[in-house]
Amino acid sequence: MQKSFDRRNFLKLSMAGAAGGFLSATGPLKASGTVNTSPAEEKSIIYRTLGKTGIKVPLVNLGFVRSDNPRIVSLALDMGMTLIDTAHGYNNGRNEEMLGEVLKSRDRDSYYLATRLRGDTEEQIMDAFNTSLGRLGLDYVDILGLHGSGSREHTLDETRLKAFSKIREQGKARFLSVSTHSNEPEVVRAVADSGVYDVVFTSYNFRMERFNELKEAIDYAASAGTGIIAMKTMAGVYWDRERTDPINVKAALKFALQNPNIHSSIPGMDSFQELEENFAVNYNIDLMPGELNDLRLDQAMGGLFCLGCEKCSGQCSKNLPVSDIMRAYMYAYGYKSPALARETMDSLGLGREACINCTSCGVRCVQGFNIAEKIKDIDRIRKVSSDFLV
Repeated sequence: MQKSFDRRNFLKLSMAGAAGGFLSATGPLKASGTVNTSPAEEKSIIYRTLGKTGIKVPLVNLGFVRSDNPRIVSLALDMGMTLIDTAHGYNNGRNEEMLGEVLKSRDRDSYYLATRLRGDTEEQIMDAFNTSLGRLGLDYVDILGLHGSGSREHTLDETRLKAFSKIREQGKARFLSVSTHSNEPEVVRAVADSGVYDVVFTSYNFRMERFNELKEAIDYAASAGTGIIAMKTMAGVYWDRERTDPINVKAALKFALQNPNIHSSIPGMDSFQELEENFAVNYNIDLMPGELNDLRLDQAMGGLFCLGCEKCSGQCSKNLPVSDIMRAYMYAYGYKSPALARETMDSLGLGREACINCTSCGVRCVQGFNIAEKIKDIDRIRKVSSDFLV
């Protein structure tokens, strides 16, 4: 029987993780397999190897899109999560600064640190990376990534490839990655074809299940030795803007991990309860019939998660980045993270009010989203001082 994660067991697990969380050059020393050593003993954490990197990581690790709580980081590491993912821009750099403080007391070989950044020139990339290293207080990161690529052209841009390769040659990044929130199949394939990048962070969840193109791209990349880490596994957390109808996020996480080519996942966690629930998936990804029913796989419409399919590309008369704006909408209403929503909107360089002077909207969403309504709603956040968005 699976262990019940009550508070006492939670703390026991924390102590066990603190005692056994050190890593070898390629992965945790205890990652010899996922088979129990004795029927009487607790199940082992399930590990998968991150492609050609050789790194072995738990199925569920710590993403930082929603949290800035150092106690969650410390407990996650104590429990046995070994990969911490952040980005240069999260909370205007405060995420990296907080991690730097937490990691001061940790042996460098007891965790893997991944961070991501944006930049159009070598100088921009180098400046951002050096700033990140300074915030983190590290000499190197394990995985350095190009943040938020949405096309093959952007992914394989020669300037970026050279800049990231230079950082790796300097010994300041062990492996290189790309993250993508839209047009994922094209980007995933580009990462595999690059000859430079080792890992891809891609949106992947039960709402995307019917898009075989993404699964085929993931299979293609995995066969090329690319490490694949799933983001947005919880598909927006809620089915509705008002947050009255929550998604079964544990079931959603299990669903994503049914694909053996998804080597790990990095759900955001901003409470100890979320950490408990997500960590439990590291022991068991079996989906119960009730959990499958909760995911409403027979429903094509609804939810807050934009598929990023780019089917709406070119439909907007102002050429607005619709899928990026929809992601900001999800951050605000699903993730309850207005600061991240504002950061996302600011990064788009929209200038004036997004839908100003538009009397009708020609954008048609395959999920049935009322695009004009959602854009006007989330665009209001740019009028609010960032100081109030925490």
